[in-house]
Amino acid sequence: MERKNAPWKIRPAYREEWQDAMALAWKTFLKFEADDYTAEGIKSFQDFITDNSLYRMFLAGGYEMVVAMDGSVMVGMITVRSGGHISLLFVDEKYHRKGVGRSLMQYLCNYLLTETGVSRVTVNASPYGVAFYHKLGFRDTGLEMQQSGIRFTPMEFLM
Repeated sequence: MERKNAPWKIRPAYREEWQDAMALAWKTFLKFEADDYTAEGIKSFQDFITDNSLYRMFLAGGYEMVVAMDGSVMVGMITVRSGGHISLLFVDEKYHRKGVGRSLMQYLCNYLLTETGVSRVTVNASPYGVAFYHKLGFRDTGLEMQQSGIRFTPMEFLM
């Protein structure tokens, strides 16, 4: 469900959009999140988004991506692993606080519920993303943790 009169369109990502999506994730991570991480965490994130096995999982349908497009420009993206675990959610800086992230999440949740029967979504929220997920109704399932230099709070949303 998209915001009425929104300039963007939410849809599944095309194969050829993978690099653009990962570039958006990296650029946004560096701008808003990297300061919360150690050098190890920054490297771990970069390794994750450049991992060829992740790309192969996307091509095989085991790692799904939804994008927000404003015309031909990608302004947001969200990825989910099987079982309803959000692994990446990034929105271009110019589109922050305009409803893009919420639209991506609504589309994803609707898809998961109607097409796969998944009614519980989980995420390991970055320090920057915790407040956003709380606004959407996610609840913490544990305290903030750190793994390979990546800080996150485990959260869930029940549909």
